[in-house]
Amino acid sequence: MSKRPGYSPEVREHAVIGCTLEALRSWINEMEVDNGTKPGTTSGDAARLKELKRANEILRKAAAFFAQAELDRKPK
Repeated sequence: MSKRPGYSPEVREHAVIGCTLEALRSWINEMEVDNGTKPGTTSGDAARLKELKRANEILRKAAAFFAQAELDRKPK
């Protein structure tokens, strides 16, 4: 296993001021996934999936709305 390159004291100082270790850890994991050095879903892919799920939910609700309106319509 290769050792991760060290971070400069300036980077470390700016990274840890005002954030928790877990936040810093998640930022590093996200950066590694986005760079392709670690497997996982990239930020861009996650954002696109979120958009698609939202669009799907809107379409599902619209279909249910119009189906209900069709059932409520009085026969001729």
